[in-house]
Amino acid sequence: MSKSRIGIYSGSFDPVHLGHITFALQAIEAAHLKKVYFLPERQPVDKSNVEHFGHRVAMIKSAIKPHSKLALLELDDRTFSVNKTLPKLKNKFSGSDLIFMVGSDKVKSMPSWPNIDKLLYTTDVLIGIRKGDTIEQITEDTLSWPKPPVNVLISYSPEVQSTDIRKSLENGEPANGLLKSVAAYIRKNWLYISLKKF
Repeated sequence: MSKSRIGIYSGSFDPVHLGHITFALQAIEAAHLKKVYFLPERQPVDKSNVEHFGHRVAMIKSAIKPHSKLALLELDDRTFSVNKTLPKLKNKFSGSDLIFMVGSDKVKSMPSWPNIDKLLYTTDVLIGIRKGDTIEQITEDTLSWPKPPVNVLISYSPEVQSTDIRKSLENGEPANGLLKSVAAYIRKNWLYISLKKF
């Protein structure tokens, strides 16, 4: 009997948006995944002033609610670490193959991650192409990896970015790619509002 395949999608999700959800759904079909788990980082290494973890978790819950194959996974780790987080994932999903999902904007920095070889040798990597990147470029960037990615997908919504959504919300403008359920939560909790307007 073949092993089930589990997608692990780690990130800040500040806020979670259409691009994240469509990439996860694409991954399920393209890589034959049983489920995709969103793994929000409590304190992302390369980002500061992220929204409170509880709010980001609540937004993910509302965004994935309509999709039975999308789920949320909360760990105590402050940020994703190959040494600390990967063993926990291997233990939780023992008997399954793990597929580590990343946007193409992370590809150039991945070789500098501590113990990245351990991640690449023990999991498969699925890359979603973001705006400004191409499959050819990402393929070239990953040639030096110990193991090539399992799949490279052209995202359905490559132009949607959390940074742009936050800026639009701060300016009181429509935000491209913001999910209705997430927008409702943001309004209810007064998130991403610029105090300069008051």
